[in-house]
Amino acid sequence: MHTRHIGNDTVGRLEVGAIGLGLMTFDQTGTQPREQLIGTVTAALEAGVTLFDTADAYGPGEELGADTQGANEKLIAGLLDELGVRDQVVLATKGGHTRIAGGEWGIDGSHDHLISAVDDSLRRLGVGQITLWQHHRPDPDVAFEEILQTLGEIHASGKVRMLGLSNVDPTQIRQAHAILGDALVSVQNQFSPKFRSSRPEIDVCEELGLAFLPWSPLGGLGDAKELAAKHPAFAEVAKELSVSSQQVALAWELAQSPVVIPIPGAKRASSVSDSAAASDIALTQAQLDRLDADQ
Repeated sequence: MHTRHIGNDTVGRLEVGAIGLGLMTFDQTGTQPREQLIGTVTAALEAGVTLFDTADAYGPGEELGADTQGANEKLIAGLLDELGVRDQVVLATKGGHTRIAGGEWGIDGSHDHLISAVDDSLRRLGVGQITLWQHHRPDPDVAFEEILQTLGEIHASGKVRMLGLSNVDPTQIRQAHAILGDALVSVQNQFSPKFRSSRPEIDVCEELGLAFLPWSPLGGLGDAKELAAKHPAFAEVAKELSVSSQQVALAWELAQSPVVIPIPGAKRASSVSDSAAASDIALTQAQLDRLDADQ
């Protein structure tokens, strides 16, 4: 797989596969037995996928509420240890979201919560330092500058090597870069054929040398019938190249900027292998123009 990088000369540059793996939908239930998840992780590594993205709020079963907190982190840590592949993966996580009764998502950007969230993630992941720790979402009840000061404190503690942001706008990215400097290395926002409003954030990331990690990069594609109706150009280009529409979407995203590293989710080995293959697709300018216009 082609590679891209996260980081800089100050905190170090990490080379990762141009396609990552989002772990939000990973859970060990009857529909996703452990053997299936092990197969998915193995297929990802064999395809060159090395950036794995989790969060302390990811976990199965809406009925579990607060008991979900940290479930995904513990699961992926266990899978990596079972396979003995920790050293092959850049494992990123996030904090600042909470899971509450009824499966609802809460937000807590307070100093004490973020500090404890990092400590809890360190324990669940079984590491002495988190490679990339991302603030999950701004808290409307806490001044963003205050949150950034907490992030700076977290980085200064040595518990995280690199910092990232998620679900932020260009102004917030610039503010964070001014306060955190080279400790800030990435931004994770939603971006897909259906959801393109984060294009300005991609431009800011390219300007500042930050990686942009699109979450839900395949959002809105749907089944073949829905795709043909809503995004016909993606279906047409896929047919022309004899590849899947999902691969075309990821290749289109990679073409937006050299700082883009999509992190599609996958529950099966076949899915992650399909996504990884998008790294090798070279779209022509004419094809890109058609895809850009297909909104």
